[in-house]
Amino acid sequence: MQVPRSPMSPIEKNTLLIKQAASRLGFSYCGIAKAVPLDEDARRLEAWLNQGMQGNMKYMENHFELRVDPSRLVPGARSVITLLMNYYPAQAQQEETPKVSKYAFGKDYHEVIRAKLNQLLATMNQEIGAVTGRGFVDSAPVMERSWAQRSGLGWIGRNGNLINKQQGSFFFIATLIVDIPLLYDDPIAKDYCGTCRKCIDACPTGAIHENKVIDGSKCISYFTIELKEMMIPESMQGKFDNWMFGCDTCQDVCPWNRFSVSNTEPEFTPLPELLEFSLQDWQELTEESFKKIFRHSPLKRAKFEGIRRNLRFLQQ
Repeated sequence: MQVPRSPMSPIEKNTLLIKQAASRLGFSYCGIAKAVPLDEDARRLEAWLNQGMQGNMKYMENHFELRVDPSRLVPGARSVITLLMNYYPAQAQQEETPKVSKYAFGKDYHEVIRAKLNQLLATMNQEIGAVTGRGFVDSAPVMERSWAQRSGLGWIGRNGNLINKQQGSFFFIATLIVDIPLLYDDPIAKDYCGTCRKCIDACPTGAIHENKVIDGSKCISYFTIELKEMMIPESMQGKFDNWMFGCDTCQDVCPWNRFSVSNTEPEFTPLPELLEFSLQDWQELTEESFKKIFRHSPLKRAKFEGIRRNLRFLQQ
């Protein structure tokens, strides 16, 4: 005799609805954690800031209380939904050309994911009822990786990235904070990096310290994207390993990324120019062409002059 299943509770139904909707929108993983203050993370962030590892990224010092308490961002917050979207490309750049981080191969992820978050929230309001929520994708004071770990999507690796056991670390992380209770996933308690030090040993500038501390002021991504001054410090000369925009070294050497699979998001299809440009093409690129080709690309964050500066630095 088959035992009848008990009907799902409203919380179970809502949780299932959200995860199914997230999958339809193209997110690879969806995890949910209870919205609580991140006290331990607050202490780590404060220590990191006090050591000046944010460099000139002064925005990291702003809105500290918002970063560690979701109820400051969404009054009455009950749940934090974390979503991962794969960006690992099927194609690679030409050999010997100035290197661009894989996340920037296609359309700006802020535009792509923000639209999907709005769709997810709209679905929730339509199917569940009035839901107050805010979506964030690397554009507000939210500790995405901490919430991802708390919602069972991975652990924080030695390189500071979230690592997913099934597919590695080439993911964008999005966060949706809502004021309704949901079923919460178990956090990843184990650190599966073990004794591996490949990312620490491979980092060209020594930005990765022990205990998962990343010196942002030494990271190639910081110098090639975040640094607004027109001079890169001479102390970094010869250490960029031909990275012109961002850096993937610590991810490329990570053993867990042998499980990476090519993304299926059309918006992340690599720009032909990124795959085809030679060093000479980059050097001859005009500002007008840059603005036209990369108008929807993450490269626009560095601006034309920033790309020119990076190229000059690589050729010195």
